[in-house]
Amino acid sequence: MDQNTELRDFLRSRRGRLSPEAAGLAPGGGARRVPGLRREEVAHLAGMSTDYYTRLEQGRHPHVSGGVLDAVARALRMDDVERDYLFELVRARIARPARSPGTVTRRVRPEVHQMLDVLGDVAPAVVINHRQDVLASNRLARALITDFEVLAGRQRNLARLVLLDPAVRALFVDWEEMAEITVAVLRLASGRHPDDALLNELIGEVMAKVPKAGTWWASHRISQCVHATTPLHHPVVGPLTLRFETLSFPADPDHTLGLFTAEPGSPSAQALSLLASWTAPEIRADPEVPGRTGPGEPHRT
Repeated sequence: MDQNTELRDFLRSRRGRLSPEAAGLAPGGGARRVPGLRREEVAHLAGMSTDYYTRLEQGRHPHVSGGVLDAVARALRMDDVERDYLFELVRARIARPARSPGTVTRRVRPEVHQMLDVLGDVAPAVVINHRQDVLASNRLARALITDFEVLAGRQRNLARLVLLDPAVRALFVDWEEMAEITVAVLRLASGRHPDDALLNELIGEVMAKVPKAGTWWASHRISQCVHATTPLHHPVVGPLTLRFETLSFPADPDHTLGLFTAEPGSPSAQALSLLASWTAPEIRADPEVPGRTGPGEPHRT
């Protein structure tokens, strides 16, 4: 992805969505060829010259201070995610040393696997990286979404599954909204990792195979999707509404824990509990130890 082009298009899209009235400017100024703010209006709001802002938008200002970027972000009413993305785009244009092969790892620590197992009867949980590759999952997540462990390496990707797998698509009551958010997550990742060949390959596949993906991408919507409420329809337990939350690992900055929970006592919680019991490994009795369960027969209470 060309960072100058992305920076230009991103800033154009942010000023294109903001009316002069919403930005606190007086209406008027003659006919507008495009909706939203003009460059000179953004420059005025940010406290800089029109020429300076124009060069910034066109990627022709290699040394931009954080204060200037903050001023532009405030002028364009960016939220925290958009502001951080702007910084990423500008910083990515500055030459930086290549990332060593060991900087990003796919290995999930044993302690994290243990945590996933503990959550296996309570909450579906996955560990993903910036590309949405599923690095680890617990039993309940595999029952809820799909059995990640039987998938080939490149297919074990949450974005690819949501966008391209018919069975996973059918889980989401509002698939189109989820798909648009997924594309927004990929766009954010592409700004942060512009040289990631596997990520660019994934984005190219999505653009080719999802009819509306190009339109969603062109909107320049970006999202971290750190939390959301997701209505689902599972083929075994039926409808359920789950809360999705993400947690980061300070020791593994490229790994994120995605956790699904249901409101306690709700029908969704009951459905999740049913799914957990339906997928629980069979426990059998140990014939050599009276009263103890093992691999011989069903558990007795």
